[in-house]
Amino acid sequence: VGDVAKDLGLQLAALRDRGARVVSKGRTQYFSVHGKTGHLVTAERIDREQLCESVQQCMLRCELIVEGEMKVYGIEVEITDINDNAPSFKEIELEERISETTAPGTQFPLDEAHDPDSGENSLLSYELSGDEHFSLAVQEGPSGNQRPELVLAKALDREEAAFHELVLRASDGGGPAWTGTARIRVTVLDANDNAPVFSQAEYMVRVPENVPVGSTLVTVTAADADDGIYGYVKYSLKRMVAKASQIFHLDSERGAITLVQSLDFEEGDSYELEVQARDGGGLSDTTKVIVTINDVNDNVPEISVRSALSEISEDAPEGTVVALVHVHDRDSGANGEVHCSLDRGVPLRMEKSYEDYYRVV
Repeated sequence: VGDVAKDLGLQLAALRDRGARVVSKGRTQYFSVHGKTGHLVTAERIDREQLCESVQQCMLRCELIVEGEMKVYGIEVEITDINDNAPSFKEIELEERISETTAPGTQFPLDEAHDPDSGENSLLSYELSGDEHFSLAVQEGPSGNQRPELVLAKALDREEAAFHELVLRASDGGGPAWTGTARIRVTVLDANDNAPVFSQAEYMVRVPENVPVGSTLVTVTAADADDGIYGYVKYSLKRMVAKASQIFHLDSERGAITLVQSLDFEEGDSYELEVQARDGGGLSDTTKVIVTINDVNDNVPEISVRSALSEISEDAPEGTVVALVHVHDRDSGANGEVHCSLDRGVPLRMEKSYEDYYRVV
């Protein structure tokens, strides 16, 4: 990955004799230093999408500790993307229910494909194949994402055809490009002239990260003026990151969003969900639910001695480094600020070294 010995001006003999090692803040040590060459080399397989979900620039940070010299150096490694993931749809079998009285030109939002790669390797374009009754429109979302919509190009006649079979294809911009497909089955229904309407275009909810599992965070409601099956509304989650699908549950009948997995502010401070209300005739409305997480002081500071002398001469001069200590608190803001000190009555003191490192001298 890099020649750290050369870049830092370190002698290979000194590295071998005095000892050098690489440490990372996370549980997995992705890099190590080669004792014979002084090169920084990979120690574990690196998956950019697993490490840096939704982050454009993926940086891994670690430290090189030269034990004999009691020195620490910061190292940053940028992980660049390769096109190793194909676009995929959450559901490969989609069903659209459209009234035969729907006017040509009406648009129906489709589920977006997801490609965890970044840049040109991520989702780029959509194509639709099927029959002359439908075409495809692609809208650009607020964050630059491409949002496919099914467009009715020709009036439907249920007596002529009760079903239409279509194929939606998503392609990324890699070379060669990867593709993913979803089949769309359109069921033609009798007239339904009122769509559900949510009471709010956007729901905002703020909760502490220690809210109990099973709690109802918010209930969305949509009303439909029609009677019978055309006025019966069911709710579904249409767009959210994969992690959110494991944390939240939506009651399809009541519209209540409940917590099914404990929240952790350090893993995510907000989630955006898109909820769809669909009536029995296939008409729908969507709303956005934004869940903001408040940090709770639920992590204790972690102290680790990264390097230490086992003995020291009684005539060692003042300022001699006897240990290198690292402190870290996973909380944020004031909850994550750590004060490090020694017990009184010892001939030692703490000194700030590098970021979260302290010297005991």
